[in-house]
Amino acid sequence: MADLWNDHDNYWRQNYSNRPYASGRSYDDLQGGYRYGYENAERYRGRSWEDVENELSTDWNRYEHRGQSTWENVKDAVRDAWARMTTGSAS
Repeated sequence: MADLWNDHDNYWRQNYSNRPYASGRSYDDLQGGYRYGYENAERYRGRSWEDVENELSTDWNRYEHRGQSTWENVKDAVRDAWARMTTGSAS
């Protein structure tokens, strides 16, 4: 899964600045959110974002790659990565 994450990491590193929530932020601020969305899209396969958002929010504080980011700061990045994994495109 780590090798696949590297491909997604490269994608987001190159494209994050075009996202409306990224204004004034560095990739490092959002990277953990992208990774979290990527990993959990597989974990919760078949469930909608609306069904899992509360669980993801609750579990964010235990996520090892969260850095200093709060859920509110990364949830849009998480959702973008989730959408890319579940629908093939960012929302």
